[in-house]
Amino acid sequence: MNQLERLWEYQQADVEVDNLEASIRRSPKRQKLVKLRDSYQDLQKSLKQIEDEILAMVDRMDALKDAIGLAEDQLKQLQTRIQEQPADSSEDIRAFIEEAQRLSGSLNDFEQETRRIRKNAADRDRMQRDVKVRLIAARDEFIPLRDEYDAEYKDMQVVVEQLRAKAREKLDGIEAEYLEKYNSIKQHSVPPMARLQEGQCGGCNMSFPSSVLHSIKSGKLVECETCGRMIIV
Repeated sequence: MNQLERLWEYQQADVEVDNLEASIRRSPKRQKLVKLRDSYQDLQKSLKQIEDEILAMVDRMDALKDAIGLAEDQLKQLQTRIQEQPADSSEDIRAFIEEAQRLSGSLNDFEQETRRIRKNAADRDRMQRDVKVRLIAARDEFIPLRDEYDAEYKDMQVVVEQLRAKAREKLDGIEAEYLEKYNSIKQHSVPPMARLQEGQCGGCNMSFPSSVLHSIKSGKLVECETCGRMIIV
């Protein structure tokens, strides 16, 4: 048995391991777990965003409270000044009116913003409660499903290790150069080896010229120029 034939036998065992591991990754339980995990993480991000928005609203409400207090004080001071120093001219009257309108306008703007923030805060509070309920539901669904999958995965890993042990046995007698080439090709072409079928690569159906066919049939190491696989008769 030459090196390529030994490597082909190893590939058959190696592919069996890969197929089983791929089957485990594609299992319905695992796919559902991944979906639940992603959903849970998205909900956590949403909850964090809502909490940050609520904190920002609280900070803004504190700032508005101070601004309203300052504007009210300024308006009271203006009223006191008008009472203690009545206007002597139409210009003074106009100045008093403009300042009063400015302060009243600022108070009105502050109050409108306060009402708007309170409404938004109430909306965020409802959203926060909804997200928390969904988080609890996702967690309650995830935990038992995870436990079921873990038990199945543990059993499947026993089979995987058995297949890996068989594959390792096939490595006996394979030279390091060939195994290194196999693993290198496997990075981009799976499986790394292909049969010669009617003068073509069994992996990509690329036709070989007669000179290359001669090398393949003589047992030399030949790689397909198209897919890079090692070709074996």
